[in-house]
Amino acid sequence: MKRKPANLPALCLVALLLAPAAALARSSDRNQPMDAGANSSNCSISNDSGPCVLIGDVKITQGTLIINAAKADIKRAGGEPSFVTLTGSQATLKQELDDGSPFNGRANKIEYDMPKDTIVLTGNAYVDKNGDTIKSERIVYNSKTGQIESGGTGGRVNIRMLPKSKTAAPAKGGG
Repeated sequence: MKRKPANLPALCLVALLLAPAAALARSSDRNQPMDAGANSSNCSISNDSGPCVLIGDVKITQGTLIINAAKADIKRAGGEPSFVTLTGSQATLKQELDDGSPFNGRANKIEYDMPKDTIVLTGNAYVDKNGDTIKSERIVYNSKTGQIESGGTGGRVNIRMLPKSKTAAPAKGGG
């Protein structure tokens, strides 16, 4: 008989606590041009829905979104980027959220589904939203709702939440 992990209810509670506090990705970034650079590329220009693969020192920017990877496989639909797969020893992404706070993520593989507004980080995944962090084998971030789900096969989820109070209480003792 397979047992549920004892910490599953606690993790669900943490996910619920994080959801309302999560800010949304900078909504105006989607309306900005996407600029990409790499050591080499193989892109179809005769077909608006053709693939585009960038290899070596890949850097993609769109508004406040900054992505770095060893390889980017960009799928297009109707001439628009629709799905990007980023790989590398650690592909990274940074973005300013609508509330002005920073969002950083890194993983061995990052999949960005633009129509669904989801980012899936797998392989030594790490997300930092203004000091609150999640480490897991797999993290799914919905940039529209701010919802973050995490977990993986056989691994643990590690979460750190900073106190929201800007002033820390004075330390006791020492006298």
